[in-house]
Amino acid sequence: MDGTVLVADDDRTIRTVLTQALTRAGCKVHATSSLVTLMRWVEEGKGDLVISDVVMPDGNGLEALPRISNLRPGLPVIVISAQNTIMTAIQAAEAEAFDYLPKPFDLPDLMKRSARALDVKRRVARPATPAPREAGDDLPLVGRTPAMQALYRLVARVMNTDLPVLITGESGTGKSLIARAIHDFSDRRTMPFVVAQAADLASMDGPAQLLARARGGSLVFDEVADLDDEAQGRIVRMLDMLGDNAPRIMATSQSDLAGRMEGGAFRQDLFYRLGGVTLAVPALRERVDDIPLLAEHFLARGERDFGAARRLSADARELVRAYSWPGNVRQLENTLKRLMVTSSEPEITRAEVEAVLGSQPLPEPMKGLGEGDKLSASVARHLKRYFDLHGGQLPPAGVYNRILREVEAPLIEIALDATGGNQAKCADLLGINRNTLRKKITELDIRVTRRRKLM
Repeated sequence: MDGTVLVADDDRTIRTVLTQALTRAGCKVHATSSLVTLMRWVEEGKGDLVISDVVMPDGNGLEALPRISNLRPGLPVIVISAQNTIMTAIQAAEAEAFDYLPKPFDLPDLMKRSARALDVKRRVARPATPAPREAGDDLPLVGRTPAMQALYRLVARVMNTDLPVLITGESGTGKSLIARAIHDFSDRRTMPFVVAQAADLASMDGPAQLLARARGGSLVFDEVADLDDEAQGRIVRMLDMLGDNAPRIMATSQSDLAGRMEGGAFRQDLFYRLGGVTLAVPALRERVDDIPLLAEHFLARGERDFGAARRLSADARELVRAYSWPGNVRQLENTLKRLMVTSSEPEITRAEVEAVLGSQPLPEPMKGLGEGDKLSASVARHLKRYFDLHGGQLPPAGVYNRILREVEAPLIEIALDATGGNQAKCADLLGINRNTLRKKITELDIRVTRRRKLM
């Protein structure tokens, strides 16, 4: 790797690390803590690559990108930033940055991107600079983990294309927020954003009415896997007839569409029409390091909405981070809202968090789980959530009997229901003695209703 790299960052340690790494790789390096100095070097024709922070003591690195592009068309700029939100990635893409990396960054990764920037001739920037956007405080798209940063960069790349977008992820991960962000920060942002539900596709003229409402904006099919075959067919026919001024097509799904398609539960022709670009939104347990950031975000929003400042104590924050959040970001947000209202002191304690988490119902099973999923896998997920709730501490003694009781009661109830309340048939079905069944019914306080069962 050769060439001259201009490094601009107000953190001396970062300047030193980058200077040493780039020099060892064969580059010449000019490093500064001043945006003014960086711009002077650019005007003088120095540098084959710029690596710049966003927030500098004398200016904003993102705002300087259009000027760099005008002065030196083709000069690649890699933006590094501690502002780890989707807006930073989007603004970097709109300002024609060559690449974007969040802080703290992985040095080998940055070196690879720098080598690519020096080797690849950067395309000339658009003459017009997009108008600045508001940061979108109501979008909890916050995260510094690699998974979220990769998602942000992909969103920034696809938002102004016409490709259909399929957004996948568990319930509560923020799929609808990603769809909204793609629309709100795209060239279609002044046009309608329409979310289609099953009722909108119940009639033959439903697709035409949706197109009329969208008018060249964005049309989102929410939880498309829930639509029946007839509605799916209407979408296919609609997509095949799209002409000029067609809306951007997006769809969300918490189901495995490929698996459903292979099982005959989802149309193959619709699957391939929707999958231009697939954005997978990670579950919260897959980006644990983002949980404290999101908690701070929601507490700050709560202070604005409720007028009361709240913060998590150190051990409460540890518990929040350790919990598996089966309901994902939506569950985290609702939990913190409840704590904001119920906590009387400025600092939320671990005991208060435990009380709220312990009273929450288990989430519904994920849609789209394969038929081959074993009961043991579901039980394992339940038990992991149970142990996670205790934040690294052991739960109260007697776990074995408590768990057996939780499994045994619904098993017997369902078996009784399946046999119409006939205890002899139920005992035979379960493979246990009839007296044992009677004892269990009494111990577990199960109500038996005898009726004729239509099978």
